[in-house]
Amino acid sequence: MPDNPQQQAVDAAITSRRSIRAFLPTPVARADIEAILQVASRAPSGTNTQPWQVYVLTGESKAQLSEAILAAYADPEQAARHTEEYQYYPREWVSPFIDRRRKVGWDLYALLGLTRDNKAGMAAQHGRNYRFFDAPVGLIFTIDRVMEQGSWLDYGMFLQNIMVAARGRGLDTCPQAAFTQFHRIIAEQLQLPSNEMVVCGMALGFADPEKIENTLITERDSVASFARFVD
Repeated sequence: MPDNPQQQAVDAAITSRRSIRAFLPTPVARADIEAILQVASRAPSGTNTQPWQVYVLTGESKAQLSEAILAAYADPEQAARHTEEYQYYPREWVSPFIDRRRKVGWDLYALLGLTRDNKAGMAAQHGRNYRFFDAPVGLIFTIDRVMEQGSWLDYGMFLQNIMVAARGRGLDTCPQAAFTQFHRIIAEQLQLPSNEMVVCGMALGFADPEKIENTLITERDSVASFARFVD
């Protein structure tokens, strides 16, 4: 059966999604942000619990959060006192996961001309996370601490919906686990209630087509490598 326009549009929104690491300063209309979040809220969640909470940062509020985090990040002793509340990555890396992780890192650094001995350059690039890669909109996501693993799975579907809905509107994103290290600073800056835990951040805006880091397209394994059809 030939592809229909609806299928093509959905597939294009999904497959064109990439983690963008350099944005234009072009503002994003509040109406568009609200529409994206409204669409994303149709994500499924166990017994319709809808465990997501979103803080939308622009202008001065985004700048203040970025500066507060970067001040801590720039001081190794202070940064070491900030640790994640939950374990995002495995405690012990094994193949093929460690191989994929290394490849995407070195592919990005190669595009930016960063060699393995340029630790300062790598640190500076990582620090760009905390400016939301200069995107005009920064999103911080939280979840109530009473929620368990199933709700975190639901949350992933909500985040994906945001990224796909953004692509449908010609916008780009970068989901950012880097923010979790500085959850205490985020809680203070945003005056989060004590029951809320930071899940991640996300940059939202228009990709800068002139920046070489935005040419990075990560590889995906074939369906044959991860799917087993059982008749």
